[in-house]
Amino acid sequence: QVQLIESGGGLVQAGGSLRLSCAASGRTFSPYAMGWFRQVPGKEREFVAFTGWSSGLTYYADSVKGRFTISRDIAKNTVYLQMNSLKPEDTAVYYCAAAGGVRDYSALFVARGYDYWGQGTQVTVSL
Repeated sequence: QVQLIESGGGLVQAGGSLRLSCAASGRTFSPYAMGWFRQVPGKEREFVAFTGWSSGLTYYADSVKGRFTISRDIAKNTVYLQMNSLKPEDTAVYYCAAAGGVRDYSALFVARGYDYWGQGTQVTVSL
């Protein structure tokens, strides 16, 4: 049983920073990739960033490029999302996701490309 446990959301003023964490648990689980998505009410889950677990390669949505950084700690099976220069439009529930097996990287830009999901953490950016 794989579980993704997120932490680090909260309320921050525009221009501020937050760091989200997501720890993957499960005996012998080693993801192929881990990513972050976000969702606001009435809209589809939106890709934010992902990292290849072995490669360390990172990919970002244009809307967060240059402001957000995804990183991983392999020893801790944990992925992070450092969010700087936050804007009110970044307000959403942020979800951590993990892909358990090999797949084309193009599949990892959409939610259906992932096998496991965290419970979500709210990020609210005020003016």
